[in-house]
Amino acid sequence: MNGKILYLGDTALDQAASYLAGLMTHYKIGYDYVPNDVKFDESLFQNNYKAIVVSDYPTSNFLKSHLDLIAEKVKNGAGFLMIGGWESFEGLAGKYSNTVLADVLPVEMSSGDDRINCSSPFMVVRNCGHQITDSLPFESNATLIGGLNSLKTKKNGTEILSARKFRAEFQNGKFNFMEMQSFPLLVVGQFGKGNTAAFASDIAPHWIGPMVDWGCDRITAKAPGGIEIEVGNWYAQLFVNIIKWVTKEI
Repeated sequence: MNGKILYLGDTALDQAASYLAGLMTHYKIGYDYVPNDVKFDESLFQNNYKAIVVSDYPTSNFLKSHLDLIAEKVKNGAGFLMIGGWESFEGLAGKYSNTVLADVLPVEMSSGDDRINCSSPFMVVRNCGHQITDSLPFESNATLIGGLNSLKTKKNGTEILSARKFRAEFQNGKFNFMEMQSFPLLVVGQFGKGNTAAFASDIAPHWIGPMVDWGCDRITAKAPGGIEIEVGNWYAQLFVNIIKWVTKEI
């Protein structure tokens, strides 16, 4: 493998893609980028990437043969990560539930619109120990998100993080929080020899919400052709760890 990541989607490098591309640039992770208004070019397969990241990149950009080849590459050892959004999973225009990637991913997708937008908190909860999250303070510094794609964890998947939805009331001078439904947020698994992961929220505002600032320090980063971002160090480390895990570097 050539040591690079193939990153597909998140609009463009000077828009939402500036976040993940900026983090990979900052942490010296090599990547090639394709914006979400560009059709997939089969010649990219010649590069033999060590992992493929799909984030807000609709199935309409692929031929069926492209998706079959991605599944084959993951089966043979490449990593695969899908990050949530309106054009991820089923979404509004993702439409991955009836593709071969439904077999690759460690989650089950809805057959209809799976987007959940929430004005009340989705608190992030760690369910188990894992190399991706062991170094991060989810309990002592709890963080939250604002939305996600509704997914179900497969029997052979590991639900590392969940998002618990709360309804908040303010009465008699104090807040009351009522716990509602819980949703998978970060699920990992294997497909053949490849590590796979699904992150149900997005990486760039708006769904990721306050989590983009999660950390005790600030990191500034800028991808070539992108805009400068400023984010929390724990947010940054989470996504870098996910990428390193799917590429078998941790």
